[in-house]
Amino acid sequence: MSDFLKKIQDMRVVQAEAEKKGEAALYRLFEVAQGDSSQCEVVAKFLLGCYNGYRFKFDLTDFRRLDKSIFDDCLLVLKMDWSPKKEVHEYFQEGSKKFENLAKDWRIESND
Repeated sequence: MSDFLKKIQDMRVVQAEAEKKGEAALYRLFEVAQGDSSQCEVVAKFLLGCYNGYRFKFDLTDFRRLDKSIFDDCLLVLKMDWSPKKEVHEYFQEGSKKFENLAKDWRIESND
């Protein structure tokens, strides 16, 4: 049983590190998504996909349009969101509103 508990403890350490790095990356990416370049649009689509993947589909090949540092931040957010303590929009005050406005600003249609 102690081996099982060790694995749980190790996983908690991994999750805490993923959340710490992922949260910082999330804030950076949200700032990028406020810009007006094609990379900014990709980041907005990625964030919306994390926010609600049923409504906002994300084409993984769009990652090819990103600079490495931005792509790396996306991976950090994905690692954090793999086993989240909270949803990505919950890291922001009025997060749902901010993400819905992001979709509106970029004219990204919901796939309801």
